[in-house]
Amino acid sequence: MFLMALDLQNKYPDENSSDKELVRAALKNVDDFSWLMKRYEKPLLRYIHRATNASREDAEDILQDIFIKVYRSLNAFDQKLSFSSWIYRIAHNEIINQHKRRVRSRTISLDSESTGGETIQDELSSNKSIQDDYIAKENSERVRKALGKLSIKYREVLVLRYFEDKDYQEISDILRKPPGTVAVLLNRAKAKFKKLAERHHLNGLS
Repeated sequence: MFLMALDLQNKYPDENSSDKELVRAALKNVDDFSWLMKRYEKPLLRYIHRATNASREDAEDILQDIFIKVYRSLNAFDQKLSFSSWIYRIAHNEIINQHKRRVRSRTISLDSESTGGETIQDELSSNKSIQDDYIAKENSERVRKALGKLSIKYREVLVLRYFEDKDYQEISDILRKPPGTVAVLLNRAKAKFKKLAERHHLNGLS
């Protein structure tokens, strides 16, 4: 029985392993960090695209920097957080740093996707479905333009909530802001987005 338990503890990680199991494995063997990269590569790249004005190439560079920082910080992983919230917090910090550098260099341009996940319009337009609101490519372009005109703090909280499907507590953990502050920030962001969306003639907004 003891040998069986020991064997389970030392099992090789795979796609069914939990995040914390993969963290423990990566701390023992650097090669196992690839499992965490594989699991979070697509969602983080999507998050970077939607929350920043980076090109795809720049977004991939940001992602690489994020993974480097994640690996270097694995020993400091806060066990009170979910690993998802923790890695998104690191991504958030890197996005803010990259944004500041882009503002200084004045090379901001919007080039991100706006599909998938729960939509902002889903709440602002009487719970219309994503198929109803985003099926037209031109409407998606308008959404991107409206998001692109928001300041980074408003854009990012909308992306986390409506594109990455994060709940208030997760956003609170990622941004290091109390849930009440997140709620206020999100309400302000939605109000600003709604005004911009009306200017861009998005469907379904009253």
